Amino acid sequence: MCPTVWLYLGEIYRLQEATPWPTLSMVADSMGVSLQAASRMIRRMVENGHIEHEPYRGVRLTPAGEAIALRVIRRHRILEVFMVQIMGFGWEEVHDMVETLERGVDDRLIERMDAMTGHPTRCPHGEPIPSADGVMPPLDDKPLAEWPEQTEAQVSRVKTHDPAKLRYLASVRLVPGTPLMVRHRSPFNGPVHLEYAGERLVVGNELAGELYVQSPQGALA
Repeated sequence: MCPTVWLYLGEIYRLQEATPWPTLSMVADSMGVSLQAASRMIRRMVENGHIEHEPYRGVRLTPAGEAIALRVIRRHRILEVFMVQIMGFGWEEVHDMVETLERGVDDRLIERMDAMTGHPTRCPHGEPIPSADGVMPPLDDKPLAEWPEQTEAQVSRVKTHDPAKLRYLASVRLVPGTPLMVRHRSPFNGPVHLEYAGERLVVGNELAGELYVQSPQGALA
């Protein structure tokens, strides 16, 4: 199968996490291609039985397409873990680098990397890693911007690949696994006031929408 098709299927899976039927324009924007290029690829994937396409609604993976997408996501996230844990790259560097590398990496190398990094369950950004047999671990988290006040939480995922944002979050230690308390959420999409590690921090609404948290009792390994 064409590696580009793999990447499209993986990206559509990620988009479906936010909306059941991503639009063609959403797919094009996410892939960094024109609407015409995305439309051509969508038609090809429909013909191959990997996605469904409903005009004026969007696209959705078929079971066959989802199986491939989970394989793609597993490869991507294991590569990220390997590059951070073994090769010493920063978590703000690896996403774009892996998108270039992953097309040519043999599956045997991926499984060796998985073993060398201790069979991780999450990537450096906190996203779950599907199992080798295509099972995605369940998630029970929500954006920090929606977390109730005066309630403990733990950072589970960081839903941004913006290097500047990731460097900032690392500098203030707001990374997956960090326990915190939401002290106050300002109204009208205002900032979120946090307390953690004996310090207080104010996080803007946009960034709080990209930081996902969960109950400490429900934290994944």
